[in-house]
Amino acid sequence: MDLFDDSPLQLPDAELTWLPHWLDTALADAWLARLLAETPWEQPRVNLHGREYPVPRRVAWYGDADAQYGYSGLRHQPLPWTALLAEIRARVEAEVGQAFNGVLLNYYRDGGDSMGWHSDAEPILGRNPVIASLNLGGTRRFDLRRRGHSRIQHSLALSHGSLLVMSGPTQHHWQHQVAKTRASCAPRVNLTFRLLKVPGA
Repeated sequence: MDLFDDSPLQLPDAELTWLPHWLDTALADAWLARLLAETPWEQPRVNLHGREYPVPRRVAWYGDADAQYGYSGLRHQPLPWTALLAEIRARVEAEVGQAFNGVLLNYYRDGGDSMGWHSDAEPILGRNPVIASLNLGGTRRFDLRRRGHSRIQHSLALSHGSLLVMSGPTQHHWQHQVAKTRASCAPRVNLTFRLLKVPGA
């Protein structure tokens, strides 16, 4: 699959595919309602400059039994795939042409919940990882900037039922964020599917 097909995002040193209407509204509504109700959400704390702060959103990590995932000083033991998440994973894998062994769920309750600047470039993801990001619920702005720069160079409105795929060298050259906003925002769940390079797998 050519990940540039149907993509308006032609950024240098990046491969991005944006499918704004990947799911029909009825199915997206059903998945969102079930995920909000069934997910055992947590709010871990991270250590920054010697002080502990709660992560500004709720999270859950699901995956294969050996798919332990760490980032920002956190270590996630995978919850077993539910029937719903296995169904969603199969759909995403069929679209992207890539297997995934884990998914990070982020729950943004309102505009006060956020995700700071980062790249998904942990060593366990390997070189040129494929990150498939499914968005359910309220629309939030997704910003991109060059690593080493402070200026936002592209923004995208991640809407209900949309799928964004980041691949190739994207994570090595770009950072992304979901910033806080004072605008009214409906609850949002974002699922980012990943393939962890598990030793011996």
